[in-house]
Amino acid sequence: MKFFADTADIDDIRDLAETGLIDGVTTNPSLVAKTGRDFKETVREICAIIDGPVSAEVTATDAAGMIAEGRLLAAIADNVAVKVPLTWDGLKACRALAQGGTQVNVTLCFSANQALLAAKAGASFVSPFIGRLDDIALDGMELIGEIRAIFDNYEALTTEILAASIRSPNHVKQAALLGADVATIPPSVIRGLVKHPLTDKGLDAFLADWKKTGQSIA
Repeated sequence: MKFFADTADIDDIRDLAETGLIDGVTTNPSLVAKTGRDFKETVREICAIIDGPVSAEVTATDAAGMIAEGRLLAAIADNVAVKVPLTWDGLKACRALAQGGTQVNVTLCFSANQALLAAKAGASFVSPFIGRLDDIALDGMELIGEIRAIFDNYEALTTEILAASIRSPNHVKQAALLGADVATIPPSVIRGLVKHPLTDKGLDAFLADWKKTGQSIA
C-alpha cells in the first residue's frame, strides 16, 4: 500500500520524505489555510519535494469552474493530481481533466456507487472518507471492502482506492488488509505506526546490557 501524507506543512513533508516512506501528498484548502501561506506556492514547493502525486483541490463548485481551476493547478507541476468533489459537476470535471491527461482525485466519497461513478469518469484516485463515516456510526472500513470487491470485478477499472480521513494506526492496518491501494495519513499517525511498547522495552534492555560492557562502537 502506498502512503500519502495528508498535510500542507512543508517541514513535515520534508521530514517524512527523508524516510523514503511516503509516495505522495494530499492537501485541501483547509490544510493550506492552517499554514497561512499562498496556496499555489505551497503546492509548487510540495511538488518539488515529492516525486509522487500531490493532490491540490479546486474550490469552484460548477463543472466549468472546476475544469478551469484544475487546468491552472495541473500547470503548476507534472505531478499535481487535481482534487474534485464527488458531485455531478465534479464527475464532469473529472472526465474532462482526465481526458486531457491530468491525474484526478475524486474526493468526499461515501458510498460504493459513488466510487464506481468516479472510476467510470476516469479518476486516477477515489477517496472514501473512513473517519467521517465512523463519526456517524457507520463502518468506514466496510466501504473500503465494498469498493475493492467491485473494482476487482472489472479489469477495465484502473482507479486506485485512496483511503482518506484516517484517524489512527488501526485505520491504516485495516485499510491495508482490505486492499486499499493508498492511504492518505496525517503525519502524526504516520509517525505513530512505528510505536510499540515492547519495542521501547526491548531497546531499553539492550542498551542497559550494552552499558554494562563498558564498550563503545565508535
